[in-house]
Amino acid sequence: MKFQKQHTLQEIASLIDATFVGDASFPVLGMNEIHVVEAGDIVFVDHPKYYDKALNSAATVILINKEVDCPEGKGLLISDDPFRDFNKLTTHFKPFESAGASVATTASIGEGTVVQPNAFIGNHVTIGKNCTIHSNVSLYDHTVIGDNVTIHAGSILGADAFYYKKRPEGFDKLKSGGRVVIKDNVDIGAACTIDKGVTGDTTVGAGTKIDNQVHIGHDTVIGEKVLIASQTGIAGCVVIEDEVTLWGQVGVTSGITVGGKAVISAQSGVSKSLEGGKSYFGSPAGDFRTKYKELAALRQVQELLDKLNKQ
Repeated sequence: MKFQKQHTLQEIASLIDATFVGDASFPVLGMNEIHVVEAGDIVFVDHPKYYDKALNSAATVILINKEVDCPEGKGLLISDDPFRDFNKLTTHFKPFESAGASVATTASIGEGTVVQPNAFIGNHVTIGKNCTIHSNVSLYDHTVIGDNVTIHAGSILGADAFYYKKRPEGFDKLKSGGRVVIKDNVDIGAACTIDKGVTGDTTVGAGTKIDNQVHIGHDTVIGEKVLIASQTGIAGCVVIEDEVTLWGQVGVTSGITVGGKAVISAQSGVSKSLEGGKSYFGSPAGDFRTKYKELAALRQVQELLDKLNKQ
């Protein structure tokens, strides 16, 4: 998430009542999660296991729960609860706005686009030309839709990320200030859900086709000309490269990459990154031919045991 204007380290510290280490006038341009941070961004870290990763990341400002040596060219924000204060910043820079109507006055809808009855178009949503938005579709604030996009009834784009911190009193939710971005010529089936990024974008590339009842988690990036069949679930922070095919009921764990032109057979469970240009099957998903050889071998073992039991 980039701020609308540049802020200083001191200004950010005052917003969350934190102390800071570094030049008070140090420029701050935005905030992001560790896997997408850029120069000028704030990133938060609240566990020693991840201190080095955060301190050595591209982030310029580290919101941290312990005073440590500050790397050259960076600033620190010292907080007793970085998770809480990251939420404060999200609320400040991307507050919830009530639309007050089924189509917000700040939404932009391109020429030739049809919005069917009972669709909800939130604040600052942008929809391109020649799109069809069917009934009961909900496009949350700041969603971006390209040209020639079709979204079928009941789909929801821009719901919050499924991201929680466990505390003694229960689960504390990390607030979502990101967006959903749908590129040109995408089709989205009925009753699909695409969650917005925590601070960045959940993106669906041009020409991708999504079947009914598909879920795509926060900050996931779907490439171009991808096919996703029904009841597939993709967790957050996944990268699906161009021309991948995911057949029905595939499950994909978080933070992995599926290489371009890979084909994942129905009901497979993807638990690690997969090389492109190959076919996969099973749970955990593996090379298609190898998996079927393993199944054949198991069947032969069972047949042998059955023969031995009859003797």
